[in-house]
Amino acid sequence: MEHEKHMRKALELAQSAAEAGEIPVGCVITDKNGNIIGKGQNTREQTRSALGHAELNAIDDACRTMGDWRLEGCTIYVTLEPCPMCTGAIINARIPCVVFGAREENFGSCGSVIDLFSERYGHHPAVYGGVLEKECTTLLTQFFRKMRT
Repeated sequence: MEHEKHMRKALELAQSAAEAGEIPVGCVITDKNGNIIGKGQNTREQTRSALGHAELNAIDDACRTMGDWRLEGCTIYVTLEPCPMCTGAIINARIPCVVFGAREENFGSCGSVIDLFSERYGHHPAVYGGVLEKECTTLLTQFFRKMRT
């Protein structure tokens, strides 16, 4: 399945983030042909910036690759349900398809806390949650368990 293939790449990036001491969230963006055009992982600790989310890093990378701020025809794969800031970036980039792994009960904005994509914005992407959810959740759980010890 194509969604699982790309989510596995996002999981690799999440693992890389964990190894760097970041919350393990990874993200890839594919074009309409399924080619990866953007990659990102959390970098908040490294950059000391609240903007260092995997999705924002991947969107920036994809925009540079495409030479456009519009990512129409693309799909974003992220290991954790996007927060309000990242859903706003997805809306603004016009990404038509969002695929995420683990639900985010505190900040998730694709249905866990609020579904910003169903609000009256001018862009409403298709959303597929729970892709490789167990693997995504396990990575996060192990990371936070290790941090607490």
